[in-house]
Amino acid sequence: MKITDEMVDHIAHLARLEFEGDKKEAVKADLIKIIGFVDQLSQVDTEGVEPLIFMTESINVLREDEVKETITQAQALKNAPFHDSDYFKIHKVLKK
Repeated sequence: MKITDEMVDHIAHLARLEFEGDKKEAVKADLIKIIGFVDQLSQVDTEGVEPLIFMTESINVLREDEVKETITQAQALKNAPFHDSDYFKIHKVLKK
Protein backbone atom coordinates (compact mmCIF):
# COMPACT_ATOMS: atom_id res chain seq x y z
CA MET A 1 0.00 0.00 0.00
CA LYS A 2 1.33 3.39 -0.94
CA ILE A 3 1.02 6.14 1.66
CA THR A 4 0.35 9.52 0.07
CA ASP A 5 0.26 13.03 1.50
CA GLU A 6 -3.50 13.04 0.91
CA MET A 7 -3.88 9.88 2.98
CA VAL A 8 -1.83 11.41 5.83
CA ASP A 9 -3.97 14.57 5.62
CA HIS A 10 -7.17 12.50 5.72
CA ILE A 11 -6.03 10.46 8.73
CA ALA A 12 -4.86 13.64 10.48
CA HIS A 13 -8.26 15.24 9.82
CA LEU A 14 -10.08 12.21 11.28
CA ALA A 15 -7.85 12.35 14.37
CA ARG A 16 -8.20 16.14 14.57
CA LEU A 17 -4.43 16.59 14.20
CA GLU A 18 -2.31 18.83 12.02
CA PHE A 19 1.05 17.93 10.50
CA GLU A 20 3.22 20.27 8.46
CA GLY A 21 6.59 19.83 6.73
CA ASP A 22 9.00 17.49 8.48
CA LYS A 23 6.34 16.28 10.92
CA LYS A 24 4.14 15.12 8.04
CA GLU A 25 7.06 13.24 6.48
CA ALA A 26 7.84 11.61 9.85
CA VAL A 27 4.23 10.46 10.20
CA LYS A 28 4.29 9.18 6.65
CA ALA A 29 7.47 7.18 7.36
CA ASP A 30 5.92 5.77 10.56
CA LEU A 31 2.80 4.67 8.68
CA ILE A 32 4.96 2.93 6.06
CA LYS A 33 6.80 1.07 8.86
CA ILE A 34 3.51 0.06 10.51
CA ILE A 35 2.08 -1.27 7.27
CA GLY A 36 5.31 -3.15 6.60
CA PHE A 37 5.10 -4.77 10.02
CA VAL A 38 1.47 -5.80 9.47
CA ASP A 39 2.47 -7.28 6.09
CA GLN A 40 5.08 -9.40 7.89
CA LEU A 41 2.40 -10.67 10.26
CA SER A 42 0.18 -11.69 7.37
CA GLN A 43 2.98 -13.94 6.06
CA VAL A 44 3.13 -16.01 9.27
CA ASP A 45 1.76 -19.54 8.85
CA THR A 46 -1.12 -19.90 11.31
CA GLU A 47 -2.50 -23.14 9.91
CA GLY A 48 -3.66 -25.37 12.78
CA VAL A 49 -3.28 -22.66 15.43
CA GLU A 50 -6.43 -22.22 17.46
CA PRO A 51 -7.51 -18.65 18.20
CA LEU A 52 -6.90 -17.40 21.73
CA ILE A 53 -9.81 -16.43 23.89
CA PHE A 54 -7.72 -15.57 26.95
CA MET A 55 -4.08 -14.53 27.04
CA THR A 56 -3.25 -16.68 30.09
CA GLU A 57 -4.17 -20.09 31.41
CA SER A 58 -5.54 -18.58 34.64
CA ILE A 59 -9.21 -19.18 35.22
CA ASN A 60 -11.40 -16.78 37.20
CA VAL A 61 -8.73 -14.91 39.11
CA LEU A 62 -11.29 -12.31 40.14
CA ARG A 63 -12.42 -12.05 43.72
CA GLU A 64 -15.88 -13.13 44.76
CA ASP A 65 -18.57 -10.47 44.66
CA GLU A 66 -19.46 -9.70 48.25
CA VAL A 67 -22.05 -7.13 49.24
CA LYS A 68 -20.81 -4.94 52.04
CA GLU A 69 -21.56 -1.39 53.05
CA THR A 70 -18.52 0.84 52.81
CA ILE A 71 -20.11 4.23 53.47
CA THR A 72 -23.66 5.21 54.26
CA GLN A 73 -25.81 7.40 52.07
CA ALA A 74 -25.54 10.22 54.60
CA GLN A 75 -21.72 9.98 54.57
CA ALA A 76 -21.70 10.09 50.77
CA LEU A 77 -23.92 13.16 50.69
CA LYS A 78 -21.99 14.91 53.47
CA ASN A 79 -19.27 16.31 51.18
CA ALA A 80 -21.51 16.98 48.17
CA PRO A 81 -21.75 20.69 47.32
CA PHE A 82 -25.45 20.35 46.46
CA HIS A 83 -27.83 17.66 47.68
CA ASP A 84 -31.27 17.17 49.08
CA SER A 85 -32.24 14.56 51.66
CA ASP A 86 -31.58 11.57 49.36
CA TYR A 87 -29.79 12.57 46.15
CA PHE A 88 -26.84 14.48 44.72
CA LYS A 89 -27.92 17.61 42.89
CA ILE A 90 -26.06 19.14 39.97
CA HIS A 91 -26.52 22.26 37.90
CA LYS A 92 -28.60 21.92 34.79
CA VAL A 93 -26.38 20.84 31.90
CA LEU A 94 -28.78 20.57 28.99
CA LYS A 95 -31.12 23.30 27.86
CA LYS A 96 -34.44 22.39 26.33
